[in-house]
Amino acid sequence: MENPRRTVAVVDDDTSLRRSLGRLLNAYGFQANEYASAEAFLSRDPKTTIDCLVLDIDLGGMSGIDLQRRLTAEGTTLPVIFITALETGSAKAQAEKAGCVAYLQKQFSGATLIAAINKALGL
Repeated sequence: MENPRRTVAVVDDDTSLRRSLGRLLNAYGFQANEYASAEAFLSRDPKTTIDCLVLDIDLGGMSGIDLQRRLTAEGTTLPVIFITALETGSAKAQAEKAGCVAYLQKQFSGATLIAAINKALGL
């Protein structure tokens, strides 16, 4: 029996980056679901299974860290990889406190992201 593809949600308000990450994930055998905001992610079909979340910290509206906190408060144990263009020590500390698996500063390499996802999924 073939293993089902793991689904990785990408939440980023930068359309170009979101699409490029989706293509990268698909090339590595993952199913990529793309969301332009935290609110769009929260309003997805509840039957949609997500195995890992790649989440931008600085989103218009609800921030990535606020989304992670909300998911945690709701009892979700979804592994989160934070990505950001804004490097501040306080953002990294907040992300780590929120329980991220990895914290990547944009322009990270595709290999770095795939390694973080594999780690998050125990692959």
